[in-house]
Amino acid sequence: MDIDENENKLRSLHISSLDEEEDEDDDVEDELTDEDDDEEDRVPMTLGFAEKPKYPWSLLPQYFPSKAGGMPAWLDPVNLPSEKSSLCDFCGEPLQFLLQVYAPLPENSTFHRSLFIFMCPSMACLLRDQHDQWKKHPETPSRSVKVFRCQLPRVNPFYASEAPAEDGTEQPLTAGAILCNWCGTWKGDKICSSCRIARYCSGKHQTAHWRSSNASHKVLCRQLETSGKEIESAASKSLWPEYEIVNEDEFELDEIPDNNGSASALVSRSRKDEYFGKLQTYFKGSGESRSWASFHERISLAPDQVLRYSSSAQAKPIWPMASGRPSTVDIPKCNYCGGTRGFEFQVLPQLLYFFHVEDGEDSLDWATIVVYTCESSCEASVGYKEEFAWVQLASQSISH
Repeated sequence: MDIDENENKLRSLHISSLDEEEDEDDDVEDELTDEDDDEEDRVPMTLGFAEKPKYPWSLLPQYFPSKAGGMPAWLDPVNLPSEKSSLCDFCGEPLQFLLQVYAPLPENSTFHRSLFIFMCPSMACLLRDQHDQWKKHPETPSRSVKVFRCQLPRVNPFYASEAPAEDGTEQPLTAGAILCNWCGTWKGDKICSSCRIARYCSGKHQTAHWRSSNASHKVLCRQLETSGKEIESAASKSLWPEYEIVNEDEFELDEIPDNNGSASALVSRSRKDEYFGKLQTYFKGSGESRSWASFHERISLAPDQVLRYSSSAQAKPIWPMASGRPSTVDIPKCNYCGGTRGFEFQVLPQLLYFFHVEDGEDSLDWATIVVYTCESSCEASVGYKEEFAWVQLASQSISH
Protein backbone atom coordinates (compact mmCIF):
# COMPACT_ATOMS: atom_id res chain seq x y z
CA MET A 1 0.00 0.00 0.00
CA ASP A 2 1.52 3.39 -0.96
CA ILE A 3 1.55 6.41 1.35
CA ASP A 4 -1.45 8.16 -0.26
CA GLU A 5 -3.61 5.02 -0.08
CA ASN A 6 -2.58 4.45 3.52
CA GLU A 7 -3.42 8.01 4.53
CA ASN A 8 -6.80 7.88 2.78
CA LYS A 9 -7.56 4.65 4.63
CA LEU A 10 -6.63 6.30 7.93
CA ARG A 11 -8.91 9.24 7.22
CA SER A 12 -11.76 6.81 6.45
CA LEU A 13 -11.08 4.87 9.64
CA HIS A 14 -11.11 8.09 11.65
CA ILE A 15 -14.43 9.22 10.20
CA SER A 16 -15.93 5.75 10.78
CA SER A 17 -14.76 5.89 14.38
CA LEU A 18 -16.41 9.26 14.83
CA ASP A 19 -19.68 7.93 13.41
CA GLU A 20 -19.67 4.94 15.77
CA GLU A 21 -18.89 7.10 18.79
CA GLU A 22 -21.55 9.66 17.92
CA ASP A 23 -24.28 6.99 17.91
CA GLU A 24 -23.59 5.93 21.50
CA ASP A 25 -22.37 9.22 22.97
CA ASP A 26 -24.68 11.85 21.45
CA ASP A 27 -26.74 12.26 24.63
CA VAL A 28 -23.66 12.47 26.84
CA GLU A 29 -21.95 14.89 24.48
CA ASP A 30 -24.96 17.23 24.32
CA GLU A 31 -25.16 17.25 28.11
CA LEU A 32 -21.46 18.04 28.40
CA THR A 33 -21.73 20.77 25.77
CA ASP A 34 -24.43 22.67 27.65
CA GLU A 35 -22.66 22.25 30.98
CA ASP A 36 -19.32 23.36 29.53
CA ASP A 37 -20.77 26.51 28.00
CA ASP A 38 -22.48 27.51 31.26
CA GLU A 39 -19.58 26.71 33.54
CA GLU A 40 -16.77 28.13 31.44
CA ASP A 41 -18.40 31.56 31.22
CA ARG A 42 -18.00 31.99 34.98
CA VAL A 43 -14.33 30.99 35.20
CA PRO A 44 -11.50 33.49 34.65
CA MET A 45 -9.13 32.34 31.91
CA THR A 46 -5.57 33.40 31.23
CA LEU A 47 -4.87 33.95 27.55
CA GLY A 48 -1.46 33.37 25.98
CA PHE A 49 -0.14 35.41 23.04
CA ALA A 50 2.91 34.57 20.92
CA GLU A 51 5.43 37.41 20.76
CA LYS A 52 9.05 37.68 19.79
CA PRO A 53 11.02 37.92 23.05
CA LYS A 54 12.34 41.34 23.98
CA TYR A 55 15.41 39.74 25.57
CA PRO A 56 16.71 36.35 24.31
CA TRP A 57 17.88 35.42 27.81
CA SER A 58 14.29 35.59 29.07
CA LEU A 59 13.62 32.20 27.42
CA LEU A 60 16.41 30.40 29.29
CA PRO A 61 15.35 27.75 31.84
CA GLN A 62 16.50 29.80 34.85
CA TYR A 63 13.90 32.45 33.96
CA PHE A 64 11.03 29.91 33.95
CA PRO A 65 9.50 30.94 30.62
CA SER A 66 6.31 30.08 28.83
CA LYS A 67 7.30 29.71 25.19
CA ALA A 68 6.42 28.16 21.84
CA GLY A 69 8.69 26.77 19.15
CA GLY A 70 12.46 26.55 19.10
CA MET A 71 13.95 24.30 21.81
CA PRO A 72 12.35 23.54 25.17
CA ALA A 73 13.64 25.25 28.28
CA TRP A 74 13.70 22.08 30.36
CA LEU A 75 12.71 22.73 33.99
CA ASP A 76 14.63 19.71 35.27
CA PRO A 77 17.63 19.95 32.92
CA VAL A 78 19.08 16.56 33.86
CA ASN A 79 16.35 13.92 34.21
CA LEU A 80 14.73 14.28 30.79
CA PRO A 81 12.02 11.96 29.41
CA SER A 82 13.23 8.56 28.27
CA GLU A 83 14.21 7.85 24.67
CA LYS A 84 10.98 5.90 24.07
CA SER A 85 8.90 8.83 25.38
CA SER A 86 10.69 11.19 23.00
CA LEU A 87 9.58 9.32 19.86
CA CYS A 88 6.40 9.37 17.81
CA ASP A 89 4.74 6.02 18.45
CA PHE A 90 3.83 5.69 14.77
CA CYS A 91 6.81 6.73 12.64
CA GLY A 92 9.52 6.45 15.30
CA GLU A 93 10.86 9.95 14.60
CA PRO A 94 11.81 12.16 17.58
CA LEU A 95 8.93 14.46 18.53
CA GLN A 96 9.23 18.19 17.92
CA PHE A 97 8.75 20.78 20.66
CA LEU A 98 5.46 22.66 20.36
CA LEU A 99 5.20 24.78 23.51
CA GLN A 100 5.58 24.92 27.28
CA VAL A 101 3.59 26.64 30.01
CA TYR A 102 5.05 27.72 33.34
CA ALA A 103 2.22 26.94 35.77
CA PRO A 104 3.33 26.86 39.44
CA LEU A 105 0.84 25.89 42.16
CA PRO A 106 0.70 26.93 45.84
CA GLU A 107 2.22 23.78 47.37
CA ASN A 108 5.97 23.65 48.02
CA SER A 109 6.32 20.57 45.80
CA THR A 110 4.92 22.59 42.88
CA PHE A 111 6.74 25.86 43.59
CA HIS A 112 8.16 25.49 40.07
CA ARG A 113 5.95 23.63 37.62
CA SER A 114 5.96 23.49 33.81
CA LEU A 115 3.95 21.59 31.21
CA PHE A 116 5.51 20.65 27.87
CA ILE A 117 3.81 19.59 24.62
CA PHE A 118 5.66 17.72 21.89
CA MET A 119 4.21 16.45 18.64
CA CYS A 120 5.17 14.77 15.40
CA PRO A 121 4.97 17.29 12.52
CA SER A 122 3.47 14.60 10.25
CA MET A 123 -0.26 14.97 9.59
CA ALA A 124 -0.39 11.28 8.65
CA CYS A 125 0.80 10.37 12.16
CA LEU A 126 -1.73 12.75 13.73
CA LEU A 127 -4.53 11.03 11.79
CA ARG A 128 -3.34 7.66 13.08
CA ASP A 129 -3.21 9.16 16.58
CA GLN A 130 -6.84 10.22 16.20
CA HIS A 131 -7.91 6.75 15.13
CA ASP A 132 -6.28 5.30 18.26
CA GLN A 133 -7.68 8.11 20.43
CA TRP A 134 -11.22 6.97 19.67
CA LYS A 135 -10.57 3.39 20.76
CA LYS A 136 -12.00 2.62 24.18
CA HIS A 137 -9.02 2.63 26.57
CA PRO A 138 -6.40 0.72 24.56
CA GLU A 139 -3.89 -1.13 26.75
CA THR A 140 -0.92 0.48 25.04
CA PRO A 141 -2.10 3.77 23.50
CA SER A 142 -0.01 5.09 20.63
CA ARG A 143 0.47 8.85 20.44
CA SER A 144 2.00 11.41 18.12
CA VAL A 145 1.21 14.17 20.67
CA LYS A 146 2.68 13.91 24.16
CA VAL A 147 2.49 16.11 27.25
CA PHE A 148 4.93 16.09 30.17
CA ARG A 149 4.57 17.67 33.60
CA CYS A 150 7.66 18.62 35.61
CA GLN A 151 7.68 20.20 39.07
CA LEU A 152 10.29 21.19 41.62
CA PRO A 153 10.22 22.50 45.21
CA ARG A 154 11.57 25.94 45.97
CA VAL A 155 14.86 24.48 47.20
CA ASN A 156 16.20 22.23 44.46
CA PRO A 157 19.56 21.31 42.86
CA PHE A 158 19.04 23.41 39.72
CA TYR A 159 17.94 26.94 40.62
CA ALA A 160 18.40 29.52 43.37
CA SER A 161 15.54 29.77 45.87
CA GLU A 162 15.12 33.50 45.23
CA ALA A 163 13.64 35.13 42.14
CA PRO A 164 16.19 35.48 39.28
CA ALA A 165 17.76 38.84 38.52
CA GLU A 166 15.95 40.40 35.56
CA ASP A 167 19.11 41.42 33.73
CA GLY A 168 20.24 38.23 32.02
CA THR A 169 22.99 37.44 34.53
CA GLU A 170 21.19 34.61 36.33
CA GLN A 171 22.84 31.20 35.92
CA PRO A 172 21.55 27.71 36.78
CA LEU A 173 23.24 25.97 39.71
CA THR A 174 24.13 22.86 37.70
CA ALA A 175 24.81 21.99 34.08
CA GLY A 176 22.07 20.17 32.22
CA ALA A 177 22.18 17.01 30.15
CA ILE A 178 24.08 17.11 26.87
CA LEU A 179 21.52 17.58 24.12
CA CYS A 180 21.26 16.43 20.52
CA ASN A 181 23.27 18.63 18.14
CA TRP A 182 20.54 18.42 15.53
CA CYS A 183 17.28 19.07 17.41
CA GLY A 184 18.66 20.61 20.61
CA THR A 185 15.72 18.99 22.39
CA TRP A 186 16.39 15.44 23.59
CA LYS A 187 19.38 13.83 25.34
CA GLY A 188 22.38 13.33 23.05
CA ASP A 189 23.14 9.80 24.18
CA LYS A 190 24.61 8.72 20.83
CA ILE A 191 28.08 9.94 19.81
CA CYS A 192 29.46 10.35 16.29
CA SER A 193 31.93 7.48 15.84
CA SER A 194 34.32 9.63 13.77
CA CYS A 195 34.80 12.91 15.62
CA ARG A 196 33.58 11.62 19.01
CA ILE A 197 32.20 15.10 19.66
CA ALA A 198 28.82 15.46 17.94
CA ARG A 199 25.93 14.06 20.02
CA TYR A 200 22.53 12.85 18.85
CA CYS A 201 19.25 11.67 20.36
CA SER A 202 18.71 9.15 17.56
CA GLY A 203 20.24 7.67 14.46
CA LYS A 204 17.65 9.53 12.40
CA HIS A 205 18.85 12.91 13.64
CA GLN A 206 22.46 11.91 13.08
CA THR A 207 21.59 11.09 9.47
CA ALA A 208 19.64 14.35 9.09
CA HIS A 209 22.62 16.36 10.39
CA TRP A 210 25.03 14.48 8.13
CA ARG A 211 22.94 15.19 5.03
CA SER A 212 21.88 18.74 5.91
CA SER A 213 22.60 21.39 3.28
CA ASN A 214 23.17 23.90 6.10
CA ALA A 215 25.98 23.21 8.56
CA SER A 216 26.33 19.63 7.34
CA HIS A 217 28.18 17.47 9.84
CA LYS A 218 29.70 15.59 6.91
CA VAL A 219 31.79 18.71 6.19
CA LEU A 220 32.59 19.56 9.81
CA CYS A 221 33.24 16.07 11.16
CA ARG A 222 36.91 15.77 10.11
CA GLN A 223 37.64 19.33 11.24
CA LEU A 224 36.21 18.58 14.66
CA GLU A 225 38.14 15.32 14.83
CA THR A 226 41.42 17.19 14.53
CA SER A 227 40.55 20.38 16.42
CA GLY A 228 38.61 18.90 19.33
CA LYS A 229 36.29 21.94 19.42
CA GLU A 230 32.70 21.74 20.55
CA ILE A 231 30.05 21.69 17.86
CA GLU A 232 27.25 24.23 17.72
CA SER A 233 23.69 22.96 17.42
CA ALA A 234 21.98 23.21 14.04
CA ALA A 235 18.57 23.00 15.70
CA SER A 236 17.37 26.48 14.75
CA LYS A 237 17.25 25.42 11.10
CA SER A 238 14.91 22.48 11.65
CA LEU A 239 12.48 23.64 14.35
CA TRP A 240 9.40 25.86 14.47
CA PRO A 241 10.03 29.59 15.00
CA GLU A 242 10.54 30.57 18.64
CA TYR A 243 8.18 32.86 20.57
CA GLU A 244 7.63 33.95 24.11
CA ILE A 245 4.09 33.35 25.39
CA VAL A 246 2.83 36.51 27.09
CA ASN A 247 -0.19 36.27 29.37
CA GLU A 248 -3.28 38.49 29.69
CA ASP A 249 -6.39 38.01 31.79
CA GLU A 250 -9.32 37.39 29.45
CA PHE A 251 -11.84 39.55 31.32
CA GLU A 252 -9.47 42.53 31.50
CA LEU A 253 -9.47 42.62 27.70
CA ASP A 254 -13.14 43.66 27.75
CA GLU A 255 -11.95 47.16 28.54
CA ILE A 256 -9.64 47.42 25.52
CA PRO A 257 -11.41 49.09 22.59
CA ASP A 258 -10.96 48.11 18.97
CA ASN A 259 -9.99 51.33 17.23
CA ASN A 260 -10.30 49.91 13.73
CA GLY A 261 -6.68 48.89 13.50
CA SER A 262 -5.05 51.77 15.39
CA ALA A 263 -1.82 51.16 17.24
CA SER A 264 -3.56 51.14 20.63
CA ALA A 265 -5.93 48.30 19.67
CA LEU A 266 -5.12 44.79 20.86
CA VAL A 267 -5.03 43.53 17.28
CA SER A 268 -5.71 45.34 14.01
CA ARG A 269 -8.86 44.67 12.01
CA SER A 270 -6.81 43.42 9.06
CA ARG A 271 -5.13 40.83 11.29
CA LYS A 272 -8.50 39.81 12.74
CA ASP A 273 -9.80 39.21 9.24
CA GLU A 274 -6.70 37.18 8.41
CA TYR A 275 -7.03 34.95 11.50
CA PHE A 276 -10.75 34.40 11.13
CA GLY A 277 -10.42 33.83 7.39
CA LYS A 278 -8.01 30.97 8.10
CA LEU A 279 -10.13 29.53 10.90
CA GLN A 280 -13.37 29.71 8.96
CA THR A 281 -12.03 27.43 6.23
CA TYR A 282 -12.12 24.64 8.83
CA PHE A 283 -15.90 24.84 9.16
CA LYS A 284 -17.29 25.52 5.68
CA GLY A 285 -20.03 23.05 4.87
CA SER A 286 -19.46 21.08 8.05
CA GLY A 287 -22.75 21.64 9.86
CA GLU A 288 -20.79 22.80 12.90
CA SER A 289 -22.22 26.32 12.89
CA ARG A 290 -23.40 26.42 16.50
CA SER A 291 -20.05 25.40 17.99
CA TRP A 292 -18.15 27.57 15.55
CA ALA A 293 -20.32 30.60 16.38
CA SER A 294 -19.77 30.09 20.13
CA PHE A 295 -16.03 29.59 19.63
CA HIS A 296 -15.80 32.61 17.32
CA GLU A 297 -17.66 34.82 19.79
CA ARG A 298 -15.44 33.81 22.70
CA ILE A 299 -12.12 34.47 20.97
CA SER A 300 -13.22 37.47 18.87
CA LEU A 301 -11.93 40.06 21.33
CA ALA A 302 -8.40 38.64 21.06
CA PRO A 303 -8.26 36.51 17.91
CA ASP A 304 -4.50 36.04 18.02
CA GLN A 305 -4.57 34.16 21.33
CA VAL A 306 -2.75 30.85 21.01
CA LEU A 307 -3.43 29.43 24.45
CA ARG A 308 -6.18 29.43 27.10
CA TYR A 309 -5.20 28.44 30.66
CA SER A 310 -6.86 28.06 34.06
CA SER A 311 -5.88 26.25 37.26
CA SER A 312 -9.52 26.28 38.41
CA ALA A 313 -11.21 22.89 38.72
CA GLN A 314 -14.36 24.49 37.24
CA ALA A 315 -12.65 25.67 34.04
CA LYS A 316 -13.67 24.05 30.76
CA PRO A 317 -12.20 24.25 27.24
CA ILE A 318 -14.04 25.92 24.40
CA TRP A 319 -14.58 23.60 21.44
CA PRO A 320 -14.53 24.83 17.83
CA MET A 321 -16.50 21.75 16.74
CA ALA A 322 -19.42 19.82 18.21
CA SER A 323 -18.05 16.46 17.05
CA GLY A 324 -14.82 14.98 18.33
CA ARG A 325 -15.20 16.03 21.97
CA PRO A 326 -14.27 13.59 24.75
CA SER A 327 -16.70 12.35 27.35
CA THR A 328 -15.54 11.97 30.94
CA VAL A 329 -14.65 8.31 30.45
CA ASP A 330 -12.36 9.19 27.54
CA ILE A 331 -9.93 11.02 29.84
CA PRO A 332 -7.61 8.40 31.37
CA LYS A 333 -6.64 8.40 35.05
CA CYS A 334 -3.20 9.61 36.12
CA ASN A 335 -0.55 7.02 35.25
CA TYR A 336 1.22 7.52 38.60
CA CYS A 337 -1.38 7.97 41.36
CA GLY A 338 -4.53 6.72 39.62
CA GLY A 339 -6.28 10.01 40.35
CA THR A 340 -8.57 12.03 38.11
CA ARG A 341 -7.21 14.26 35.39
CA GLY A 342 -8.80 17.64 34.79
CA PHE A 343 -8.63 20.31 32.10
CA GLU A 344 -5.76 22.76 32.53
CA PHE A 345 -5.16 24.47 29.19
CA GLN A 346 -5.80 24.32 25.47
CA VAL A 347 -3.79 25.29 22.41
CA LEU A 348 -5.62 27.09 19.61
CA PRO A 349 -4.99 26.64 15.86
CA GLN A 350 -3.77 30.23 15.56
CA LEU A 351 -0.36 28.91 16.64
CA LEU A 352 -0.01 27.30 13.20
CA TYR A 353 -0.17 30.80 11.69
CA PHE A 354 2.79 31.91 13.81
CA PHE A 355 4.67 28.75 12.85
CA HIS A 356 4.12 29.59 9.15
CA VAL A 357 2.46 26.22 8.49
CA GLU A 358 1.14 26.43 4.95
CA ASP A 359 -2.36 25.28 4.05
CA GLY A 360 -2.27 21.97 2.21
CA GLU A 361 -3.74 18.49 2.22
CA ASP A 362 -0.77 17.02 4.09
CA SER A 363 -0.02 20.04 6.29
CA LEU A 364 -0.21 19.71 10.06
CA ASP A 365 -3.62 20.91 11.22
CA TRP A 366 -5.89 20.79 14.26
CA ALA A 367 -8.96 22.56 15.66
CA THR A 368 -7.66 22.56 19.25
CA ILE A 369 -5.36 20.60 21.55
CA VAL A 370 -6.79 20.23 25.06
CA VAL A 371 -4.46 19.19 27.90
CA TYR A 372 -5.68 17.27 30.95
CA THR A 373 -3.37 16.92 33.96
CA CYS A 374 -3.43 15.10 37.31
CA GLU A 375 -5.72 17.14 39.57
CA SER A 376 -3.45 16.56 42.57
CA SER A 377 -0.28 17.23 40.52
CA CYS A 378 1.12 14.14 42.21
CA GLU A 379 4.73 13.38 42.93
CA ALA A 380 6.50 10.51 41.19
CA SER A 381 10.01 9.12 40.92
CA VAL A 382 10.42 10.34 37.33
CA GLY A 383 11.40 13.91 36.51
CA TYR A 384 8.78 14.26 33.77
CA LYS A 385 5.32 12.76 34.29
CA GLU A 386 3.37 12.06 31.12
CA GLU A 387 -0.09 13.66 31.00
CA PHE A 388 -2.87 13.51 28.40
CA ALA A 389 -3.75 15.61 25.34
CA TRP A 390 -7.04 15.33 23.47
CA VAL A 391 -6.72 16.62 19.91
CA GLN A 392 -9.82 17.79 18.08
CA LEU A 393 -9.12 17.76 14.36
CA ALA A 394 -10.49 20.38 12.00
CA SER A 395 -13.32 18.98 9.88
CA GLN A 396 -11.39 19.89 6.75
CA SER A 397 -8.53 17.63 7.89
CA ILE A 398 -10.64 14.51 8.38
CA SER A 399 -12.64 14.92 5.18
CA HIS A 400 -9.75 14.90 2.70
